[in-house]
Amino acid sequence: MEETGKVGMAIRDIFRAVSEMFEREKADYAVIGAFALYAYGYVRATKDMDFVTRIGFQKKAVAFLESLGFQTVHCSEAFSNHVHPIGSMRVDVMYLEKGTADIIFKDVRKRVLFENIKIPVVSPEHLIAMKLFAAKHNRERRLKDLADIKEIFAAVNIDKVTIRNYFRRYGLEAYYKDIEGKTDGSR
Repeated sequence: MEETGKVGMAIRDIFRAVSEMFEREKADYAVIGAFALYAYGYVRATKDMDFVTRIGFQKKAVAFLESLGFQTVHCSEAFSNHVHPIGSMRVDVMYLEKGTADIIFKDVRKRVLFENIKIPVVSPEHLIAMKLFAAKHNRERRLKDLADIKEIFAAVNIDKVTIRNYFRRYGLEAYYKDIEGKTDGSR
């Protein structure tokens, strides 16, 4: 999953720099997206790094990424997207308000990425909830996100009642049986 871009920094080095910045600032953060999938045993090719942190940390996160040479291509209350002009590496950050952040960060797990970097990763259940949210709101991503969810389901022991409730909450319960792998009509 390692790749060195034309920027001269490996993805591992950018992960290390970003995680060290969050740690130095004592900011709650976690990995989401494809690298969170990787942390739970499912490898999917990507050059994007996705993080989640609290909304109050947005200005510092954006300023830090820009100091590494990333250009901010989008910034809203809930998201910022950053692309490096050389090598096309991308960092996306999701910003959470207090109540949601408290729930997410309470269940974060430290996982090893890149042989020796231990980084907080959202729980598999919260990763699935985020992917279901994306699948509901972006039909173009739906099949990719549902495939990722199926892989998480297969790789990690998760709370299936909670996951079924997430499918119901996002109006995607018709996909639940396929994700769980049940095709015989059982629940």
